[in-house]
Amino acid sequence: MKGKIVKRALLKLSRKNIIKISDKTYLTWMGDIMLNQRLNIDNPTTFNEKMQYLKLYDRKEQYTKMVDKYEAKKYISEIIGKEYIIPTIGIYNNFEEINFKDLPNKFVIKTTHDSGSVIICRDKNNLDIDSTKIVINQSLNRNYYDLYKEWPYKNVKPRIIIEKYIDTGKKELNDYKFWCFNGEVKLIYFVQDREIKERKVDFYDTNWNKLNFEWDFPNSKRIVPKPKNLDKMLEIAEKLSNNIPFLRVDMYNIDGKIFVGELTFYTGAGFAKFSPNKYDYILGNMLELPKEKRVS
Repeated sequence: MKGKIVKRALLKLSRKNIIKISDKTYLTWMGDIMLNQRLNIDNPTTFNEKMQYLKLYDRKEQYTKMVDKYEAKKYISEIIGKEYIIPTIGIYNNFEEINFKDLPNKFVIKTTHDSGSVIICRDKNNLDIDSTKIVINQSLNRNYYDLYKEWPYKNVKPRIIIEKYIDTGKKELNDYKFWCFNGEVKLIYFVQDREIKERKVDFYDTNWNKLNFEWDFPNSKRIVPKPKNLDKMLEIAEKLSNNIPFLRVDMYNIDGKIFVGELTFYTGAGFAKFSPNKYDYILGNMLELPKEKRVS
C-alpha cells in the first residue's frame, strides 16, 4: 500500500513537470495503481500491456493528425469521403474568438486535443456561457498526453471546434465503436445511457452476436438491433485502420446515415479492466505488434 501511495505522489509531481519519470516507468506504475497488476511492457501478452507497448514503440507522425478532432476530418475525407464527417461550424484558437450570436441554436463544442471535454448545446438560449468557458479553457490548458502518455496527443495544437448538432429526435446518438486489429474489425461495442450516471457497454462480434464479457462498464440487459448497413460500417472502419496495429473507429448511425466521430489508438488508455480477466489475454492474442519499433 505504501508503495502505491509513493507512486501516486511521484506520478502527480511528474504530471506537474516538477520531476521527470520516463514514459515506460510512468506506464508501469499506472498499471500497478489502476489494474493492480505489474505490466510486462517488454514482452506484452495482454491487451492492456500491448496498448502500453504501442504508446512507446509505435509513434508515427500521422497519428497526431488522426487524433486531432479537426485534422482527423481531413484524413477521413481523403479515405472515405467528406459525406462521413460531421460538418464543422468553426475552429477557434481561444474562447474569445467565438461569436455565439452567429451560431445556430443547436451545436456541439469541444477542444481538438483531448477526450471528454464535450458540451452539447440543444438550446443556445439556455446555454451557460460562463460555465462553458470554464470547461473549455480548462481543457485548452491541459496536455492530454501527460495523463496516460498517449503519444499522439502530445503535439496536437489545442483549439476549439464547434460542430453541427446531429438531431435524431432522441436524447443521445447511437454510438458504435469498432475495434480494429491490424486493419480488421474484431469487435464492436455499443454505448448506452451515456448521459446518465451509469452508462452501459455491450460487445458484439462482426455478425452482431452479443458477447459475454465486460470492460470498464457493466453490460446492459438489452439486445440492440443490428444496424441495417453494418457491412458498410465495417468497410469504413477497416479502410480507416489499414496498416495500423490497433485503432478504434467511432461511428454514429442515424437512420442509415453514417458519421465517423473519432479515432482512438489506445481505448481505455490500456487501463480498463476486463471481466472475466481472461479476455485481456484473448484480445491481446488478437493484436499483432509491429516488428520494428518507432520511437520519436
